Amino acid sequence: MLIFIENTPRAYAWGSMDALAEMLGTQPTGEPQAELWLGTHPGSPAHVAKATPVGQTLIDLVESDPERYGVHGGPLPFLLKVLAIGAPLSLQVHPDRAQAAAGFAAEERAGIPRDARERNYGDANHKPELLVALSEVTALSGFRPLADARRELLVCAGAARAAGDAAGAAALDAVAERLTGADSGEVRRRFLRWAFGGDAAVAAALAALAALIAPEHAPGHAETAPDSGGAAPGHAETAPEPAAVPDLAADRRAALRELVRTHPGDPGVLVSLLLHLVRLAPGEALFLRARQLHAYLGGIAVEVMAASDNVLRAGLTEKHVDVAELCRILDADEVAEPRFPGAALRPGLTVWRPLVDDFQLMRASLCEPDDGAGAGPSACTSGAETAPVIEVTAEHPIVLVVTVGRVRVERLATELAEVATARRGQSLYVSAGEPIRLTGTGEVFLATVGE
Repeated sequence: MLIFIENTPRAYAWGSMDALAEMLGTQPTGEPQAELWLGTHPGSPAHVAKATPVGQTLIDLVESDPERYGVHGGPLPFLLKVLAIGAPLSLQVHPDRAQAAAGFAAEERAGIPRDARERNYGDANHKPELLVALSEVTALSGFRPLADARRELLVCAGAARAAGDAAGAAALDAVAERLTGADSGEVRRRFLRWAFGGDAAVAAALAALAALIAPEHAPGHAETAPDSGGAAPGHAETAPEPAAVPDLAADRRAALRELVRTHPGDPGVLVSLLLHLVRLAPGEALFLRARQLHAYLGGIAVEVMAASDNVLRAGLTEKHVDVAELCRILDADEVAEPRFPGAALRPGLTVWRPLVDDFQLMRASLCEPDDGAGAGPSACTSGAETAPVIEVTAEHPIVLVVTVGRVRVERLATELAEVATARRGQSLYVSAGEPIRLTGTGEVFLATVGE
């Protein structure tokens, strides 16, 4: 079965005001729209579109015939999302399966309401996740070498000292000193406990850092691009003294400036320095395994994850931060490379297959042959190898979303041929069965069960 599905975007403070509305072809609501959920997660199950006079969710559909529509007789083990990140998300980590099961059971026994602020575990499942950028996406992902964070803190301390802020320089020196030790994992855990422990040096270091990376201390003031390194024409008189500008990479300086703007005084600003800062081009991916600290900072993306909503936060938020539990489940080891490469299955079809059994994600890039009227290659997705026809197996159910153009989905090897045409922003649930064939001009992301 090819079944159109839809959902209402979730309105979180970090969402974009217009990106999801533009993709879905709807009017902006006047509030930030952050996530479109496409799956059977009970927090926001997708709805069957245009099918029945009585509303039906994807959960209802699966429960009506679990063997036909479910996975092993149950709900989908994955959740597909479209993200529109207009402001930084909280620093966060997700538990592995054993941690989630134990933590959920313990909170259930303790009688903590599932909607309580202090609740850590909303379900008993892990939550690895894979993100593929649709636009440029910036993120903090995985711990980098301690020496890199310490060097940048010492550079900032030197700049504060040169600017006459002796107290701020001393505080930043003290923060850098805490990033030393033979056991790097334990150093990181100690740092997290200290950062959220109320030490006056944390507030002093945050204030000094905020002063140093404020717009008036950026090279060339606000009118100059972050990586220009000089004053904008006509604004030389506003340029700061060189000693007042930290010798930070332009991307890191811009990220810190945004974090200070959106979360002033939050210890997570300091914690962010421990993480890789990643800038993804469209089509590049991150895989966030369970227990890996991360935060998305900006951009539009497709994301697939295990069907869970378990989140433990580590700053950049007004929500509950349980430092003890965070440090207990955190994987504090260094991550060498946060990016996760895809593999070409065939022309026009890329797959990302992390070592989890919950999900895999495919991207189909389609382009009809030029018909001589200009409707062919000029409308094709750029930056990706394309094909006029792509076949995809459907051993398990598939949830797909069209992100560019217009795509025809066909399942012909059945008693009655099934055909659906979906435009940008529309989504389909595809039941398990014979392969499907994709044609048209556009881009489609397809989530299904992992191998």
